[in-house]
Amino acid sequence: MKIVVIGAGALGAYFGGRWQEAGHEVTFLVRERRAKQIEENGIKIHSPHGDYKMDNPAIIRQADEAGDADLVFLSVKGYHLPGTIEDLKTLTAKGAKVLPVLNGVEHIPTLQKELGEETVIGGLSFIIATLDEQGHVVHSARVHDLVFGALHQSQQELVDELGLACEQANFDGRLSTDILKELWKKYMFITAFSGITTAVNLPIGDVRKHPETYHIARKILEEMKHLANSHGLELTDKHIDKAFESIDNLDDEATSSMHQDRRKGLTLEVEHLHGGALRLGEAVDLKLPYIETIYGIIKPFENA
Repeated sequence: MKIVVIGAGALGAYFGGRWQEAGHEVTFLVRERRAKQIEENGIKIHSPHGDYKMDNPAIIRQADEAGDADLVFLSVKGYHLPGTIEDLKTLTAKGAKVLPVLNGVEHIPTLQKELGEETVIGGLSFIIATLDEQGHVVHSARVHDLVFGALHQSQQELVDELGLACEQANFDGRLSTDILKELWKKYMFITAFSGITTAVNLPIGDVRKHPETYHIARKILEEMKHLANSHGLELTDKHIDKAFESIDNLDDEATSSMHQDRRKGLTLEVEHLHGGALRLGEAVDLKLPYIETIYGIIKPFENA
């Protein structure tokens, strides 16, 4: 496949690198600062599943430099989404479909409105990774999952092709027949995990040592289930149990990307995640007191 990655952070560089490792044609569309870093250092993946080095990855600075592509892998932070729209319009005008793996769910209707419903595929990822000072990917847990699925019947042939590309690559790819439910399950999990670790500024192992604090993560999961139900998604208590079990099974030092960004003094996705949940709750007159509290605690650090 011909794939353009927009957002060559830890997530985009990891999955883009794994696709290239499997023989697919990958181009990274990046801003100037990241472009210079990649030109100087290449992209290297450090992972429990094996390292991989791209000495001369294909990079472009403008969307119109790209040739025809099958897929745009959109892996930016939520607050960068508006700045990608014109690039996405340029790339989709050449026939590419867009696979966004942003956290949350608000970006899906936004992209569908801007690009057309037939253009936007549903997707999400599970990976704990960050960039080191050289801009290389440090993948610190064994999970490296990519889940995707058609949101329009016209996309089935492409998602089947993407499924084959993922089978060839060194990560766990899965084609879902109910990608909206998968998106909400991920949203439920990440709102709790990122919220509690970022709010208390601790990895999950330290949070688990304090039951008075740890139970808040489960309360957030419960609120997210109610929110999903209010928007027509059938999440159940079993989904809460599964998400909490996943949090419980993480290594002690595991933490969320939002907490990693807080540690680095970077902009946080709190408005896209927790703020988004509150907006979706307000739309159906649903109160979310635990999420509202976590949102208020994190908000002062949003643009640190």
